[in-house]
Amino acid sequence: MRLSLGISTLLSLCAATYAASWTATPLQPPSYPLAVRGPYLSAWLPQKAGQALNDVWPQFWAGQILGWAGFAKVNGTAYSFLGSPAVSGSTFTKATQISAEVSYFQYVRWEYAVNWYTTTQSIFKLRAGPVDLTVTFFSPVEPNDYVKHTLPFSYFTVSAASNDGASHSVQVYSDISGEWASRNNGLTINWSTSTGNIFTHQVQLAGQALYSEVGDGIQHGAAYYSTPSVSGLTYKTGADTTVRAQFIANGKLDNGQDTNFRPISSSWPVFAFSHDLGSVSSASAPVVISVGHVRDPAINYVTANGMQSRSIYAWSQFSSVTDMISSFLGDYSAALGRAQTLDAKVHSEASAISADYAAIVELSVRQAFGAYETTISKNSDGSWNTDDILTFQKEISSNGNMNTIDVIFPAWPLYLYFNPKLGSTVLNAVLQYQTSGLYPNKWSIHDIGAHYPNATGHNDGGDEAMPVEESGNMLAMALSYTLKTGDNSFIERWYNVFDQFTQYLIEDSLIPAEQLSTDDFAGTLANQTNLAIKGMVGIGAMAKIADILGHSDTSANYTSIAKDYVSRFTGLGGKSKTEAHLTLSYNNDVTWGLSYNLFGDKLLDLNLFPAEIYQMQTAWYKTKVNQFGVPLDTRHTYTKSDWEIWTAAIVSDTDARDQFISHVKNYLTSGVNDMPFSDWYETTNGASVGFRARPVAGGHLALLVV
Repeated sequence: MRLSLGISTLLSLCAATYAASWTATPLQPPSYPLAVRGPYLSAWLPQKAGQALNDVWPQFWAGQILGWAGFAKVNGTAYSFLGSPAVSGSTFTKATQISAEVSYFQYVRWEYAVNWYTTTQSIFKLRAGPVDLTVTFFSPVEPNDYVKHTLPFSYFTVSAASNDGASHSVQVYSDISGEWASRNNGLTINWSTSTGNIFTHQVQLAGQALYSEVGDGIQHGAAYYSTPSVSGLTYKTGADTTVRAQFIANGKLDNGQDTNFRPISSSWPVFAFSHDLGSVSSASAPVVISVGHVRDPAINYVTANGMQSRSIYAWSQFSSVTDMISSFLGDYSAALGRAQTLDAKVHSEASAISADYAAIVELSVRQAFGAYETTISKNSDGSWNTDDILTFQKEISSNGNMNTIDVIFPAWPLYLYFNPKLGSTVLNAVLQYQTSGLYPNKWSIHDIGAHYPNATGHNDGGDEAMPVEESGNMLAMALSYTLKTGDNSFIERWYNVFDQFTQYLIEDSLIPAEQLSTDDFAGTLANQTNLAIKGMVGIGAMAKIADILGHSDTSANYTSIAKDYVSRFTGLGGKSKTEAHLTLSYNNDVTWGLSYNLFGDKLLDLNLFPAEIYQMQTAWYKTKVNQFGVPLDTRHTYTKSDWEIWTAAIVSDTDARDQFISHVKNYLTSGVNDMPFSDWYETTNGASVGFRARPVAGGHLALLVV
């Protein structure tokens, strides 16, 4: 059903052709982000070697189907353009993904592509007979406007244009299923449809469970599918085959509402809109729809005074979900303009490094922000306390922990680039608990809750122990925040606990005891060279923090200790005696690994490590490249994309830098994976080892912040 069109040779300069018979720009990823705004609003289109928008169903980040169907009728003939619906007794044709149009996104970038993506948008072009459809999935980022940043909605738009110069009658249909309300299809849902200036389908579980998940989906709140009231709009709720068949037969819906509430998989209830575009020749105004998931409260957070219910920041400006949706849809044109400006900035700055790097960064941003929720609490009188802003991260796919420090740390370049002050609210959520008197350990905590959205802490001190890792991470992030913003209030507020972490690092970072690092899947190891580097960077960071705040004696002491440790660690076995490289662990001369923790030395401008170390590592890595990158260390052939990019940021020549980048790009386009950007993969065959959709993709922005 797919059509391959001839294109000029210029195409090869800006896009790549895949096993599927279309062209994708800037590359065809393992999965396209569709609606990605948070841990529970996360819809993707799986790809492997290439699957059209209407070949497969969209999926939740964890892999469960999210029913989302789209049809168009053109001159009375029905075409499917979204999802993989079967409609018994109805006749329709699959629209064909094509490559025919040149687009321009406010920056010099020619698009000869059937589907492409930017930092905020994924765009598909399909041919429905004599009409071409442009289907856009637009998830705003809005990092500097906390209200807009936290609205849990995404845009879905469809426009049509004649491809033969004639005018054609066009109607457009779409629906979502009850699968958007829960990952358990056996549970009963109920729903309603409201009309007025905005038409909204609302669907939720009949039995709500606060702060509870099934299959990583929340069991609380509701999904919303909304569109502005316009001429030619009709709607319907009911069994999937019944509702879709009505549109296929008639090109419109009868505004009927099914009130037989039932399990999600029982006659699969769907919630649909139809828009009559009339006679179309030139590009039509887009049909604009929002899809979202709202719950309140959002987070269960431990404090010294007990558990606290927290809500997304957007509630400070709205009194109802209806108001949220109305504002979101009304802001579409302005939001698109802001997004195009942001897209252009990211594309320009990342492309200055390389086109491959821009493709990696643009794919990473929605995924990374999609793991966070920024929240506020209430005052005693019930009003919103907008001075109490805390952001929470779900450790998506690896274990669901909340605000895991060694997941925040690799993602940290995302916040340094877009808004460090917003990043500080992620750290504040951790530090408030760390200093509450509830947590007993002297080193930095690993996380503040075993599973999202319950930040219940670890009052027994039994969190996963990564004492050097997390303490070094916190100090590096604290200093980088201050250097980027010029704001000393953060390090002033937390100075004592930062000093406490430093005291621990002085004890255990020169010769680290057997413990885990962030790469905990590789197991514990004593005397880890890279972990020792992290500890030294942490001590050096605290020296600089003390200096900024005028504690000159403390600064001089910590600087002396950090420099002394750096001068000693190679002699302790951190450098191989038989080959020119740092070791994985002291005195294991044939072992080595990615020394990505040197990134902190460069980011913070500490200059603790001599240039010879960077040059030696650069030369070594050039000899250890597999088809899809350099292994993480000598224990395995797998690697991690975030650490590949961090290493690209510290190597001493651009050839090595570009080699790291190009191999991550090659992994993305290997055609063997079909999940959201996995950061853990095999360098030998490009296959994901585990993890998907994790926020550590924010670390791919590392080259933009050094």
